[in-house]
Amino acid sequence: MRRLKNYIRHNLHFFVSATFCALTALILDMFNPRIVREIVDKVILRGNLELLPKLLFYMSLITFSRVILGYFKEYFMDLGGSRLAYELRVDLFEHLQKLPFSFFDGINTGELMARIKEDIENIWFTFGFGLVFFIEQLFYFLIASVILFYINWKLTLIILMLIPFIGYIAYKLEKENDEVYGEISDQGVRLNTTAQEDIAGIRVVKAFGREKYEIEKFFEENKKNFELNVKQAKIFAKYFPWMDFLTNISIGLAITLGGLWVIRDRMSIGTLVAYSGYVSMIVWPVRLGGWIVNMLAQCLASLKKVEKLFREKPERLYIGESVEIKEIKGEIIFRNVSFKYKDDYVLKNINFHVEPGKTLAIMGITGSGKTTIVNLLGRFYEPWEGEILIDGIDIKRIYLKALRESIAYVPQDVFLFSDTVRENIKFGKEINEEVIIRALRDTRALGFVNILPEKLDTVIGERGLGLSGGQKQRLTIARALVRVLVGSAKILILDDVTSSLDMETELYIQRALEEYKGVTKIVIAHRVSAVKNADEIIVLEKGEIVERGTHEELLSLRGKYYEIYQEQYGKYMFMEEELV
Repeated sequence: MRRLKNYIRHNLHFFVSATFCALTALILDMFNPRIVREIVDKVILRGNLELLPKLLFYMSLITFSRVILGYFKEYFMDLGGSRLAYELRVDLFEHLQKLPFSFFDGINTGELMARIKEDIENIWFTFGFGLVFFIEQLFYFLIASVILFYINWKLTLIILMLIPFIGYIAYKLEKENDEVYGEISDQGVRLNTTAQEDIAGIRVVKAFGREKYEIEKFFEENKKNFELNVKQAKIFAKYFPWMDFLTNISIGLAITLGGLWVIRDRMSIGTLVAYSGYVSMIVWPVRLGGWIVNMLAQCLASLKKVEKLFREKPERLYIGESVEIKEIKGEIIFRNVSFKYKDDYVLKNINFHVEPGKTLAIMGITGSGKTTIVNLLGRFYEPWEGEILIDGIDIKRIYLKALRESIAYVPQDVFLFSDTVRENIKFGKEINEEVIIRALRDTRALGFVNILPEKLDTVIGERGLGLSGGQKQRLTIARALVRVLVGSAKILILDDVTSSLDMETELYIQRALEEYKGVTKIVIAHRVSAVKNADEIIVLEKGEIVERGTHEELLSLRGKYYEIYQEQYGKYMFMEEELV
């Protein structure tokens, strides 16, 4: 993965420093068995006590040096791995921000969270610990093997005969464990998604009294997760005893055969003790070999999953020859625009023209394509046919950032962040308080904001927790209005944003919006009261415009719009006729 090479290159000095510390400590560790040999042979057996302080000093010096080197090894490993994971996570999150709506339509949040958190943590663990550990264990095995052959090559050949069996068992263990780990990882995503959706929708769950159903659903996913972990435990139970057995056999064989050499005066007792120490140094790397291979396999699997996200194509900043617009006036033209979702048409041959500062209203039943129109205007999706123009320029040629900054969009799905009221309205922009107060006043939100504990600095919960539906809608409208007030947005889109508001508040906001001169407005609504003052109203049915005109013109047609008007005001129409 070329991207990973760049991250390694950025942090190579940390990994090199950690490897240097690890190998230096390893070389020092190789002297410990020799010192023990000297203590056994010359101090204990021969009574040469004068050597003891000197040998103990050397052993203490080596131990202290290994402690210091171990500290810096861990520090450089963790720092290098953490920086690598930090850079990778930032780049991945930034890449996700650039992906189109269509990508998020086909993936759940739980899977993305697993990629950002768990998979990158696997990569961090491999490079923050595993890589240097692998190099360290490899050199332990190689250097210790050379020393063992130097001490007694015949005995070493016998000991090494068992090493392939230990390595094979370690390989089998980690191969089976790797398969189960993949299942556990995927099941973890499903478990997290189930819990996340249930917690996010807890009000719906309680409203319908479906707590038991959700508990059972979570129980099933948790049970599968438990069964997979038990399966993993059985794999460890199957292979670990054999690894322990062969490891102990190796050490026992070294002591037994080495003891025979000692009895025959072909090896000293101290040399046998040192030999046993070196045997442990080659056994443990082999025993851990399977674990290291599995760790690398997990890292590779996580890298593939992360790389799959990076391969997703981001939104194109512009298509064709770019056009730089210093200031957008707000003229909007849809010319023969059609859009498909999968194989079905959502919009068919849509045509309309909104002059700067005018208001277009869009009505239609659910699923008629109203929201799709504004999604195409913001280039959240690309039209299949036709073209969309702003100020006479195809929006594909306008830089995406400039296009979207010129549009103040209030979506149908109200969303507020777990932050202060002020930050939710500013949304990262430098906006003075006077503008915020004006937007809150125009949306009739200033009253309830002023009675909050910290007013504008009150932290509201996730998705506006603690606020009513109408209060949340008014704050999201205020968030859009501040962009209009500071002049960055010349187009205001309101996607059915007054559905949770009472008629009085809706009328108040409509009158306030009339004061926003020079702003092109697109209003999507189900209420006639929200659209009747628009300069033009279009009525959609199955993705096509079936009626268009002003409020009075559409009523005179006595078509779809008239039917909607009758449904909402029929009783009052009857009363008016009686009075006449």
